Amino acid sequence: MRNDRQPAPATVFAVALGAAVAVAVAVLADYSGPIGPAQAQSDADKKTPEPERRKAAPPRPQPPPPPAKSPEFKAPPPSPPKATAPPPPPKVPPQRQPQAPERPAKSFQQPPPPAAKSPQAKPPAALEPKKEGVKRLPPPPVAAPTQKQPPPAAKKAAPPPQETPPVVKKAAPPAALPAAPGPALKRVEEVQKERRERIEEGGRRKVLSEPGKRFIVKERDRSIIRHDHAERFLRRPGAKSQRRPDGSVETYYMRPDGVRIVTVVDGHGRLLRRFRRHPDGREHSLIDNRRFYRRSGAFAIGIAVLALPPLIVTIPRERYIVDYGSASDDDLYEALEAPPIEDLERAYSLDEILDNNELRARMRRIDLDSITFEFGSWEVPPDQYDRLERIARAILRVLRDNPEAVFLLAGHTDAPGDADNNLSLSDRRAQSVAEILSETFDVPPENLVSQGYGEQYLKIDTEGPEPRNRRVSIINITRLMAER
Repeated sequence: MRNDRQPAPATVFAVALGAAVAVAVAVLADYSGPIGPAQAQSDADKKTPEPERRKAAPPRPQPPPPPAKSPEFKAPPPSPPKATAPPPPPKVPPQRQPQAPERPAKSFQQPPPPAAKSPQAKPPAALEPKKEGVKRLPPPPVAAPTQKQPPPAAKKAAPPPQETPPVVKKAAPPAALPAAPGPALKRVEEVQKERRERIEEGGRRKVLSEPGKRFIVKERDRSIIRHDHAERFLRRPGAKSQRRPDGSVETYYMRPDGVRIVTVVDGHGRLLRRFRRHPDGREHSLIDNRRFYRRSGAFAIGIAVLALPPLIVTIPRERYIVDYGSASDDDLYEALEAPPIEDLERAYSLDEILDNNELRARMRRIDLDSITFEFGSWEVPPDQYDRLERIARAILRVLRDNPEAVFLLAGHTDAPGDADNNLSLSDRRAQSVAEILSETFDVPPENLVSQGYGEQYLKIDTEGPEPRNRRVSIINITRLMAER
């Protein structure tokens, strides 16, 4: 009987122990949900003796046995070391070894504390991403800011190279200084020092070359100055120039409205053609001398001399030669719009118009005697720009009726001084006025041509200084020009 009664306490203890484990499991399930493998393993550790737990501690993080085996107190020790040998995390044992002696006595009375510590133990046990790891992934991205910090450091290192370009740009202005020698020639005495002379046509023609693509031609007891008719257009924004296979040079620039202004000159700068090309391909010619030069075979830089009958003027002088200072706006418009004072035999080329005063005299003109120049200079003082406003309005008024009209600006000087210097000075003064009309008052540059005549055609017949002889005349030469 004693043999039958002695096992009864052990049986009762085992039953009580199993019931207690079941209660603890139920409490833990209510507190933190399903028991994970890590918690089951921790309960198994509590039930194993200290020496066996130290030996089995390394392979403990991933026990495969199901939680149902946890009620068996003695069964877990042999199974964990065989099943969890592959990946042992070293950090778990040192955290739980100091608490091992206290847990055997209170293993079933303190289930909440292990549940509270379980969140701290789960971050190292990153092998459970399938159940709760997805919700706990936000903490690991905290390391991301440490990875995004290097790019800002790279951006801070970038500013030093960005500071170098301004230094290079500041060095650019000195490079523009070589252009100064061109504008430095502002007086005729400086031009005279740069002239070069050559003889052509067996001594019948003398040519004086000057800076700025100008040359004076002396032939048949006459003198005429030539300049490159494309030079003024090269100063327009975006202007380009290219040489054609036949030796001519085409210069063009684009207006804001998309119209291209094209000027074609020969190798000596003589104007062959000037026209407008619209965006749709249409072309409007302003000057076309190609057929004339092919037919006449005129010299490239020679003087085109015409034998015209004497001119008989039948209109009052104040209407024939209009003084700008005393004329009204209507007088200016009438002088520029009027037809020739007598019938013409034919149409003429631009060179024939420029080289023959008798032909130009068939048209009325306006004398800008209110513009004064310094002695030996061709620049118009800025305080005199406003004096050109009225003539600019008259030209624009004519262009509204005839956009293809062409106006000649003829420069003149008085008699004192060297004849060659006066010829060069008057040509440059006429071009200066043309540039002011275009740049300041928006007169289309393609509607203007300029030419200097020096002291050849004095308004007041005197060899002494005379301000009225220092002038720029404006003539509408559209009706004199060859067919366009």
